[in-house]
Amino acid sequence: MNAVMAGVIGYILMQFVIGALVSRRISTESDYINAGRKLGPVIGAFTVFATWFGAEVIVGTSGSVYEQGLRGAEFDPFGYAFALFIAGAFFAAALWRRGLTTFADFFRERFGARTERLVVVLLVPGSIFWAAAQIRAFGQVVSAVSATDVTIAITFAAVVVSAYTVLGGLMADAITDLVQGIAVIIGLVVLAVMAAGELGGFAHSIAALPASRFEVAFTDQHWAERLEHWLIPVCGTIVAIELVSRILGCRSAKVAARATMSGAALYLVVGLVPIYLGLVAPGLLPGISEAELEQVVPRLAEKLLPGMLYIMFAGAIISAILSTVDSTLIAAASLLSHNVIAILLGHPSERTRLISVRASVIVLTVIAYALAMTTSSIRDLVEIAAAFGSSGVIVCLVFGLFTRIGAEPSALAALLVGAGTWGAATVIEATAIPYTIALVAAVVAYLALASLGTSALNKPGASPTAT
Repeated sequence: MNAVMAGVIGYILMQFVIGALVSRRISTESDYINAGRKLGPVIGAFTVFATWFGAEVIVGTSGSVYEQGLRGAEFDPFGYAFALFIAGAFFAAALWRRGLTTFADFFRERFGARTERLVVVLLVPGSIFWAAAQIRAFGQVVSAVSATDVTIAITFAAVVVSAYTVLGGLMADAITDLVQGIAVIIGLVVLAVMAAGELGGFAHSIAALPASRFEVAFTDQHWAERLEHWLIPVCGTIVAIELVSRILGCRSAKVAARATMSGAALYLVVGLVPIYLGLVAPGLLPGISEAELEQVVPRLAEKLLPGMLYIMFAGAIISAILSTVDSTLIAAASLLSHNVIAILLGHPSERTRLISVRASVIVLTVIAYALAMTTSSIRDLVEIAAAFGSSGVIVCLVFGLFTRIGAEPSALAALLVGAGTWGAATVIEATAIPYTIALVAAVVAYLALASLGTSALNKPGASPTAT
């Protein structure tokens, strides 16, 4: 066993110790799903940051910036940081005050049980695909640092992720997110300092870059296409079940809002480091091909970081992956167990609910593992799943949370029309802005059904219904 692999295994064992200690305090479903609503501002901010700051940010953003300059950083970190800030400023406190256990509970309370189940159907697949992508990435990192066969490494990753997630729930996840977030920050900062040292310091390395590396204008795209590219990450982030689970786990509405916005700020600041690495990497790693763009940061680490520093960086990558995948599995399993299985079981005991959500984690991990082993383009599937469901969900959330307009028919119409419009427009490639059209269609469907419901109330003999 090489030193890097030994360090990675030691890091993973540390996560299990934390999970085991926290698991002793888990006695109810709420303890597992919402951390007993005890997350404070510091842990809350770090768990929001760590959940979003996955391996794809580190390797994906740096590779895009290497190729395109600052244009490659439009959405990561800027777009997603903006989305997290919007979620914290306008949605976090309002959702927390409703005393929800899961995000789907809001749709049941506001619109009815059928809307609740449809939201679960639309949101959970995206989380499964995303978990599959992270498990595959985890396996590939393990394979790279240990010379283990990729299939064996991915299998190992799935077992580790399943056991780690089942053990501690959201509280263990949040505490380890703090550890993982610090590891990611240290690893990236150390690498950036080493890269700057090779190029004569930060100021000199930036001053030596050609002006074209700082161009951010997108003159080759129509404004509607730019809007399309922003709407998907912003809307998808606001309704992401991983984010909402952290909001609901905070100890107060004020903490929920501040932690989310602080997590957004942390995400933006730390996200500047991969941008810097991508900007200056051509001077250290010239001639990287398009197929090798995602290897920019790993190659920089291999070239610049000796011994323990390289082990630290490998641990940072593992940290980013673990914090994302366990958050995803807990959030998806919570919806499946709390909003579907528990209802089918009638009125199960707290012990049965706790067993159900942990069993759901295992089932979803098995599905994600199967996808990780059989699919080579999981990231594309993740984007498809996220866009497919989120257009109708964001419309229902905004109208349902901030207005009294609409009831169950409005919500069902928006969810179905939004998903259907996006799916049809994407399959037949009828437009370059399928998500924008789906969003508009969902709004029209929601308001149309709300209007019909209001008209019905105005008819003689009509009885009032809740809106």
